Amino acid sequence: MADSYRILKGKISGRKAKICIIGLGYVGLPLALEFLRKGFTVFGYDKNPNRIEYILKKQPYIVDVDPLEVRKFVDRNKFFPQTSPEPIKNADVIIICVPTPLRKVKTPDISYIIDAVRVIKKFMPVPSLLVLESTTYPGTCRDVVLPILEKGGFKRGKDFFLGFSPERVDPGNKKYPLTKISKVVSGIDHKSLSLIYSLYSLIIKKVKKVSSLETAETVKLLENTFRLVNIGLINEFAMLCDKLGVNVWEVIDAAKTKPFGFMPFSPGPGIGGHCIPCDPLYLSWKARKVGFKTKMIDLASFVNRYMPKYIVERLKRILGTSSLKGKRILIIGVSYKKDVKDLRESPALDIIEDLQAQEAEVYYYDPYFPYLLVNGINMKSVKLTAKILNSMDCAAVITEHSSIDYNFLAGHCRVIFDTRNVYKKKLPNVITL
Repeated sequence: MADSYRILKGKISGRKAKICIIGLGYVGLPLALEFLRKGFTVFGYDKNPNRIEYILKKQPYIVDVDPLEVRKFVDRNKFFPQTSPEPIKNADVIIICVPTPLRKVKTPDISYIIDAVRVIKKFMPVPSLLVLESTTYPGTCRDVVLPILEKGGFKRGKDFFLGFSPERVDPGNKKYPLTKISKVVSGIDHKSLSLIYSLYSLIIKKVKKVSSLETAETVKLLENTFRLVNIGLINEFAMLCDKLGVNVWEVIDAAKTKPFGFMPFSPGPGIGGHCIPCDPLYLSWKARKVGFKTKMIDLASFVNRYMPKYIVERLKRILGTSSLKGKRILIIGVSYKKDVKDLRESPALDIIEDLQAQEAEVYYYDPYFPYLLVNGINMKSVKLTAKILNSMDCAAVITEHSSIDYNFLAGHCRVIFDTRNVYKKKLPNVITL
């Protein structure tokens, strides 16, 4: 039998390797598209039938992906998205891009990874290269993924090669698309690392090798912990500036004129998405397992999760009341991030829930979400007409989508609470965070 490593190496370098991507979300679908652009045949496996339907019907659901281009590859028989895992048996390379959420008790939930590996074990051809991209705690590849495969009778270095490469997708970022974001790669052994480096070098401009799976797993957690802690710091700083009567945005703007030793972060109504709210807690959980307490991570997480309650308390002060009962409040933007259709961990949902619990009359507008049916919230987006805006006691800018006419808002709202600094100039009816 020919050497497994050389077989895979030749297929990858010749762009003949068939790739199966498990999970066609914000990570998996853009990744699939890049491999398709380089001439690879790609299978896509996702248990969510809606995603497959969107692809086949050329409907957009990922902000960075043109559905017409994706469908073009489907029509050319180069991309095969489906809800069945059977195409795994035809693949040479298998990349796992599944969610890794937190449980209600804020502990890691890697059940999607485990389920994916068990499916792979059932269908995996020999030889195969398996890469995990889902963010997880250090030790997942070695202590969880590897044993499942080996208990299935597969031998590493012969039947399969294994590695980890943390995803670094930033949805909606036009400056840094997937191909311009350097890639960190690791392997269970030297040959696995070599194969993974060869694979990603075909679609990514800069690929960085690291010495172990655990190092690569920790890299992603450091990146997001850095953001969590700094956002927590600037959120706390914003609350302090409010007490001091100082404009935090002016402070940041002045501080960032220093050419060294300072990196600007912006305060806001809370943190959303997966990376910042969830990923550092994977590291915090793992730290406790080895007898270490991550004080800064835990404190920053506490501060950031407090921000939605702080926003509601500020609304009371703005309206000069101790009770929000009957107050008509309009939430502008509910997605967790500007110009992105994504509600994951959005602070807007916590704000809406809190306002409703305090018997306020809550309305919202978001061009990406005509309705909300999540976390017990059942609402429809209003239209931004002069009549509706005039009827509100207050509007709160929570997510600063580019398509919103903020001058129109300012011209018709009694008062606006701007948590994102969209109004650079002082206006009499605008109060900033």
